[in-house]
Amino acid sequence: MDLSLTEEQEMLKKMARDFLDREAPKSYVRAMEEDERGFTPETWEKIAGLGWLGLALPEKYGGSGGGFLDLCVLLEEMGRALLPGPFFSTVLLGACTLLEAGSEEQKKEILPRVARGERIMTLALTEPSATWEAKGVHLKAKAKGADYILDGTKLFVPDAHVADDIIVVARTGRSAKPENGVSLFLVSGKAPGITHTVLKTIASDKQCEVVFDGVAVPARSLVGVLNKGWPVVEKTLQRAAVAKCAEMVGGAQRVLEMTVEYAKQRVQFGRPIGSFQAIQHYCANMVTDVDGARFVTYEAAWRLQEGLPCAKEVSMAKAWTSEAYRRVTALGHQIHGGIGFTKEHDMQLYFRRAKAAELAYGDADFHRERVAQQMGL
Repeated sequence: MDLSLTEEQEMLKKMARDFLDREAPKSYVRAMEEDERGFTPETWEKIAGLGWLGLALPEKYGGSGGGFLDLCVLLEEMGRALLPGPFFSTVLLGACTLLEAGSEEQKKEILPRVARGERIMTLALTEPSATWEAKGVHLKAKAKGADYILDGTKLFVPDAHVADDIIVVARTGRSAKPENGVSLFLVSGKAPGITHTVLKTIASDKQCEVVFDGVAVPARSLVGVLNKGWPVVEKTLQRAAVAKCAEMVGGAQRVLEMTVEYAKQRVQFGRPIGSFQAIQHYCANMVTDVDGARFVTYEAAWRLQEGLPCAKEVSMAKAWTSEAYRRVTALGHQIHGGIGFTKEHDMQLYFRRAKAAELAYGDADFHRERVAQQMGL
């Protein structure tokens, strides 16, 4: 296994950092926290123009044919910049899921428009039980003539308020195993009977409650096979967990850099605070967490891309990186002292994103349990 970046990935990384430094400074991040949409169409158009929305899509669907590792390199830079907007929901949750299980007709209709920046997508999975397991899927999709009627509530759906298309995970059958009887439907985000409410979250990241009240969708909207949609959801959750880890690695790296720079400049008792052993050890712990998180994340990403068994590696990455990012931001706050807790300082932006990312696609306890299962315990 070679985890070093290719020449093309190094170029992508540099281009992304230059673009995000220029187009998504912290003033933009702060403004988008208060913005109703959470991003500007101008920035979205520029991102589409760079080809990032189609980076991991095949060329026949308007993409550039990149791999999952390429996407992770880009997401690490987006996490470093705290880029707001529906990139993650559109590409990871929507387009990649449709690419995995959609019909050829659905792919040809939707994916090229995603690549051009004309369609925003998301996935509606979690419900009030807030579990990432099949037993938490209760939203009903009942066959009626040539249609399915969707009734129920989804929670924590990212960017649903701006989504053109929502892939809805619904219950279409009952059996002793909750994984059976789950199906996916491609639903217009503006279909009659759908209402969205943007939730107030710690990261101001535009997660929504979405209510489906008698929403009729044609049978051709089924994504994949009826009653056998859960394996598709599992694959999507694996990709999303590793992709979120890549974002967290980028954020943690930036917090480390900010903190080391501050420790070298801040003087107390006539010497930089970075010369004190306690601060040195704090920084040593931070870099250990960041580098460890990067290693387990890219190992899991590589196994995913190569189609190798990776359930244990994915859960190891999410369990470790979730807590590592939080530890890094907590130590960053301690070293910065009081100034790091002010609203004007960037540290609080990273700490709030770390808390939100910690829970996304399963927290550390959820994934530790999965690692134990993979060990036969």
